[in-house]
Amino acid sequence: MTAPLVFSPEVALARAEGRAVVALESTIITHGMPRPDNLETARTVEADIRAAGATPATIAVIKGNIHIGLTDDALAALSENPDVRKLSRADLAVCLAEGATGATTVAATMIAARLAGIEVFATGGIGGVHRGAETTFDVSADLRELSRTPVTVVASGAKAILDLPKTFEMLETLGVPVIAFGQDALPAFWSRDAGLAAPLRLDDPAMIAAAHRMRGRLGLAGGQLVANPIPEEAEIPASEIAPHIAAALALAAEADIAAKEVTPFLLSRIGERTDGAALAANIALVRSNARLAARIASELVHLAE
Repeated sequence: MTAPLVFSPEVALARAEGRAVVALESTIITHGMPRPDNLETARTVEADIRAAGATPATIAVIKGNIHIGLTDDALAALSENPDVRKLSRADLAVCLAEGATGATTVAATMIAARLAGIEVFATGGIGGVHRGAETTFDVSADLRELSRTPVTVVASGAKAILDLPKTFEMLETLGVPVIAFGQDALPAFWSRDAGLAAPLRLDDPAMIAAAHRMRGRLGLAGGQLVANPIPEEAEIPASEIAPHIAAALALAAEADIAAKEVTPFLLSRIGERTDGAALAANIALVRSNARLAARIASELVHLAE
C-alpha cells in the first residue's frame, strides 16, 4: 500500500520535469498567523519561491489525503477553516484514517515531504524544548523528526519562546547538524543572535546542498537544520522581545495553556504586545527562509545532473 498523496498540478509538473521543489508547512496558515495575514503571507511566500526558481509545495491533509501543493482555492479554504487539526507525527495517521482535515507542523511536513520525494522544507522556526520542560516534559516532536527524516529544514532557528540552550543541546545529542547561514551565532527567530555560538557555519547554498547529499552517501539518518537569521531590517533584538516573551509566558501559566495550544497562544499574545511588530518580523523571516530554501533546492537539482 502507498501513502495517500495528492499532488497539485503545479507540483506534479515540476516533479515530472525534474525541477526544484520546496515544501511548506500549513500550521503557519491555520495556527500561526491571524486572518487575513495568514493567507496573504502564504501566497507571498509561494511567490517568493517561484521567483527564486523553484516550485512551492504547501502541505496539508484534506479529507483524508496528504496534499502536496495546494491550489489557490484550497489555500484560501484552509486559511478560513477554524476547525483544522494541528498534526504532528503522533496524530497524522489517525487524521488520514478518519478522512479528516489537518495542518502539518514541522514534523508532519517533514514526513510528508519525504514521502513525496521533496528534500528541502522552509518554515519560520522549529519547535523544541519548552521552558520548564524539566517538570512538564514538553518537548516538540520536531527535534526527533530532524534526527530521523532526511529533509533539510530552513528556519530562523528555534522559536524564541523556547528554552534555546536546551533545544540546541538536544539537537546535538540527537546528531542533527545545525548550520548557521552566513554568521557565527545561532539566530533566535525574531532576533539575529541567540547568544549561542553556532556549531557549524556555511555561507553558500551549494555547500549546504552538498552536505545534504553527503549525509545520504554516508547512510546517516535524519536531516539538517539550516538556521537562517532574520533580515537585519526586520529584526527585533533579543533584549527588546524578551520582556514580551516573559509576559506571554506568565499569561499562559495563569490560563493553564498546555500542549499544542501553547505556541499559538504565545505567538498571538506577543504579537498583540508588540503592536504587530512581531508578526511583521515573522513574515519577513519566513519569506527569507523560503528564498534560501529555493536556492538550496535548486543546487540539489544541479548536483543530480
